[in-house]
Amino acid sequence: MRVAIAGAGAVGRSIAQELLENGHEVLLIDKSPKAIKVEMVPRAEWLLADACEIASLDDAALERCQVVVASSGDDKVNLVVSLLAKTEYGVPRVVARINHPKNEWLFNESWGVDVAVSTPRLLSALVEEAVSVGDLVRLMTFRQGEANLVELTLPEDAPLGGERVGSVTWPRDTALVAILREGRVLVPSADDTLEPGDELMFVASQDVEDELAELLN
Repeated sequence: MRVAIAGAGAVGRSIAQELLENGHEVLLIDKSPKAIKVEMVPRAEWLLADACEIASLDDAALERCQVVVASSGDDKVNLVVSLLAKTEYGVPRVVARINHPKNEWLFNESWGVDVAVSTPRLLSALVEEAVSVGDLVRLMTFRQGEANLVELTLPEDAPLGGERVGSVTWPRDTALVAILREGRVLVPSADDTLEPGDELMFVASQDVEDELAELLN
């Protein structure tokens, strides 16, 4: 898979390293000469250019990319890159970094964003997840307002303790995607049982989150 990353700072370089380790082809784009640190990610392609300009994205052959990551420290840049990648080059998947929570409402499909990652929100959610039992914690939003990745640690007195996954009537637009139990990641089947202390990971629409939390508690 070919991935273009707009923004070659610490975040962009870290993403590039991970993707390269997983066998993907990576192009890093940045307009600042100081950010072009080829020696830090020598296996990546590098392009000194402004990712907000069509000519630069033509040079990057963005139409050949399956994924574009807008990872700069400027939300305006990330929105422009996302919009151009989706509308001008038809990139199938666009992931954008949100630097300031007040701008989160902008990062949706109207700006070409498929997945928005808010670092402040994610850190806050991870803190909540570490200390909360029985509370539904939103970890990530997919296509703003359509679906969220949420987590809940099943309390000791949860009514669903001991129930089979297949016997539970989950709210509409809800999918149990993983069970974290004693350091293991389980892909749930209909015959798996829910146990107190399980960390349950769901993809669910926002409007059923309260219903899901009530069911699990």
